[in-house]
Amino acid sequence: MSITLVIIIMTCIISFTAFRNEKVFDDLIFYPPAITDNKQYYRFFTCGFIHANTAHLLFNMYSFWIFGRYVEVLFMAKFGTTGKWLYLLMYLSALFFCLLPTYLKNKNNQYYRSLGASGAVSAVIFAFIFLAPLENLGLIILPGISIPGFIFGALYLVISSILDKRGGGNINHSAHIWGALYGIAFLVVAGFAFIQKNFALEFWQDISAYITNF
Repeated sequence: MSITLVIIIMTCIISFTAFRNEKVFDDLIFYPPAITDNKQYYRFFTCGFIHANTAHLLFNMYSFWIFGRYVEVLFMAKFGTTGKWLYLLMYLSALFFCLLPTYLKNKNNQYYRSLGASGAVSAVIFAFIFLAPLENLGLIILPGISIPGFIFGALYLVISSILDKRGGGNINHSAHIWGALYGIAFLVVAGFAFIQKNFALEFWQDISAYITNF
């Protein structure tokens, strides 16, 4: 069974449990003061396995399934058997790093709470874009529309940044942005550390060739 599918199953089980049990929900949600005052660092990770409602859960898991199954294969193709575990490490560590800026901003804010796997899913999506920047994402998420991954990624970051600065709403756009950037950073470091490969250079070469031939 793929790691992507295992994560989806675990997330669904824990999320549906939290839907029915308020204590489980409260114990797992990202609540900065609980981390600051009670050192409950596990909340950085557990909040990624619960969701606000069924629609929120299905959207995140559907997005994760679409991209995760490809990224898991790409990791194994690039890193060999180690790739599967690096993929898992990227997902889990993204849960932490995508929320770190949010925590630093709200560490004593008793009114702030956050939940959902969006930050980690963003890391997976941008890992895909980073490894395959010219892949037509229209075939995956926007049927009938041709848009290379790197253009979609740039638009995603710009729009998320604007929405984050605007504030309001219940979506943590900051986690989306930092999760996306973390997915790229993780691959850059892992590439040098495990296989002495410069993924950033390959990414730039692919984009340069696309622009030249456009």
